[in-house]
Amino acid sequence: MFQPNMFEAHHQLLDMATTGPKINESHDMGKMRVEDEFESSRSATENLEGLSGDDQDPNHKSKRKRYHRHTQHQIQEMEAFFKECPHPDDKQRKELSRRLNLEPLQVKFWFQNKRTQMKAHHERGENQQLRSENERLRADNIRFKEALSNATCPNCGGPAAIGEMSFDEQHLRIENARLREEIDRISTIAAKYVGKPMMAYPHHLSPHHIPSRSLDLGVGNYGGMIGGEMYGATSDLLRSIAAPSEADKPMIIELAVAAMEEMIRMAQAGEPLWIPSPDHNNFTEILSEEEYFRSFPRGIGPTPLGLKSEASRSSAIVIMNHMNLVEILMDVHQWSSVFAGIVSRAMTLEVLSTGVAGNYNGALQVMTAEFQVPSPLVPTRENYFVRYCKQHGDGTWAVVDVSLDNLRQSTIPRCRRRPSGCLIQEMQNGYSKVMWVEHVEVDDRPAHNMYHALVSSGLAFGAKRWVATLERQCERLASLMASNIPSADAGVITSPEGRKSMLKLAERMVMSFCSGVGASTAHTWTTVSGSGADDVRVMTRKSMDDPGRPPGIVLSAATSFWMPVSPNRVFDFLRDENSRSEWDILSNGGLVQEMAHIANGRDPGNCVSLLRVNSANSSQSNMLILQESCSDSTGSYVIYAPVDIVAMNVVLSGGDPDYVALLPSGFAILPDGPPSSLPPHGGGIMAAGGSLLTVAFQILVDSVPTAKLSLGSIATVNNLIKCTVERIKAAVMIENPQSI
Repeated sequence: MFQPNMFEAHHQLLDMATTGPKINESHDMGKMRVEDEFESSRSATENLEGLSGDDQDPNHKSKRKRYHRHTQHQIQEMEAFFKECPHPDDKQRKELSRRLNLEPLQVKFWFQNKRTQMKAHHERGENQQLRSENERLRADNIRFKEALSNATCPNCGGPAAIGEMSFDEQHLRIENARLREEIDRISTIAAKYVGKPMMAYPHHLSPHHIPSRSLDLGVGNYGGMIGGEMYGATSDLLRSIAAPSEADKPMIIELAVAAMEEMIRMAQAGEPLWIPSPDHNNFTEILSEEEYFRSFPRGIGPTPLGLKSEASRSSAIVIMNHMNLVEILMDVHQWSSVFAGIVSRAMTLEVLSTGVAGNYNGALQVMTAEFQVPSPLVPTRENYFVRYCKQHGDGTWAVVDVSLDNLRQSTIPRCRRRPSGCLIQEMQNGYSKVMWVEHVEVDDRPAHNMYHALVSSGLAFGAKRWVATLERQCERLASLMASNIPSADAGVITSPEGRKSMLKLAERMVMSFCSGVGASTAHTWTTVSGSGADDVRVMTRKSMDDPGRPPGIVLSAATSFWMPVSPNRVFDFLRDENSRSEWDILSNGGLVQEMAHIANGRDPGNCVSLLRVNSANSSQSNMLILQESCSDSTGSYVIYAPVDIVAMNVVLSGGDPDYVALLPSGFAILPDGPPSSLPPHGGGIMAAGGSLLTVAFQILVDSVPTAKLSLGSIATVNNLIKCTVERIKAAVMIENPQSI
């Protein structure tokens, strides 16, 4: 801490180095030295005079020292040199003394005094800042004491003592203080970086700064994934990425704030940034790359070599409250469940901020996710990104993602996520308007040629698929929350509880099917037959201690193929119980009867059904099948699973559906490219040149989990799926001899 007499003490120490007596200086003289800005180097001259013979003579005790005042030119030269080099060496001091006609010792002491002066100046500034902070804290303390002295009891309204505060209230006060500190910290960092150009991440922020702990995502431990539906080894990305280091967090916040600004502008902008696509009959828009880089020079850098840009935008009005939508997007479990057909796996690595005021305003979390198309022929897209949620005015929220691949310098990403997300606007009667923006850079070359047109058009992973899925799922959730039983839902469902249990069971069936039909790196597919796109791919799973799945060895088989028939026709054929006997080998030609029907969307094809297969052979027992069919403007599914009659009776009476064992099979139907000018059929997928159909079966081949899989089981499943494909082709083509 700086003291006013520091410089006088310094002079006295210099005088003590001489053999002469000390000279007492007055307080005024010491003050004048401090304020003289070292225009004279009295300390240096004192030393020089002290070394003279006169000062060593005892008879000259009262003789005052002579001081040498530097010229203005000398001071200016040394000031200029000090700015460049505050610590000159001997050679520099000698050269400076020769040039200024001074002794080297005078130059040395001038620089010492100058450094002392600068240190004292900084200390005075710090002292002043600390005094101001102390005054502010003292004022806050007084204000808090006054508030506490005026506190009232929430029960009786009288004065309350501190000791009367409940434990819950104390806990809430502590939590409130912590949240205030957190939002102040993030606000300070955000305010510091907003408006500044985005900096390139330095090379020293490479993965050696990231903690070495890995994410254990092996069998039976799925972290934030869709519960219990993954098997086998996980991908290198999801296994190796750890939470960000402390050094990375300021840059993550900076990136998230800039990404939020960019995404909102992209959601609201029109031409020339977004240009209507001439090939898709104005169903989609194309992003002008030149205009994008001109409008957003502060982005995450140019497109990496080998990656191509995919950008799309879509909007819809959905039947869900805006706050519920925000919660779905910010909760990784709900997000993975609602978008199960797109998000094969996802997890939150670290929550940097939980938001304030009990909602997600300001929430910030680092995540990793894997996105899929329901076919083993299209590789998944893995992303490591930060998700940021912010409220923009009353009833308007925005959620944005942006990749953090620059924090992993050692890896070359196959997919990079530029600012993408959605703008959610509150509307009347519990509806919300959603504007979705998807902007990625990806290497789409590994996709099979059969899916190339679909993927390159942006329909496979673009904004339209996200919005269409959200719109359909909001309708499904509204149906789940309905308390009354519509007259159309007649049959064996007799109570709202039974209806809700059946819908929850169907939801788990769909999630299980979607998690096992794609090309997720958690799966190990093996090709067993075929010579092209219609190869049958199989993988084995061991099911143990899972009440929702029968124990034993499960064999999964899947194949994808093209049909010259519209997706709508294929969907209508596969979901119709009257045509089921034409392709379902396991029904043995028996009559299929619908026992229960639950509509869960505007499209008549969106429903959950309970089917009974009446065996043609009287010696065989009847079989129950739970089926859900769903369709939107980008694709459709028909998913089913045999269910036990006793267990299904428990569900229909409102029992817990989680203990019903299911092995779902089914179909995923996609258009083979961008839609044509034909109108959509019944709100379903749009007419296209043909259909891409994926068939997936799951069969329990052995009830003992430790048993070994036989080649005969693989051959049986292979023949089953091939025969089913041939039956579907024959039945659909006969009814559509002119193809489309």
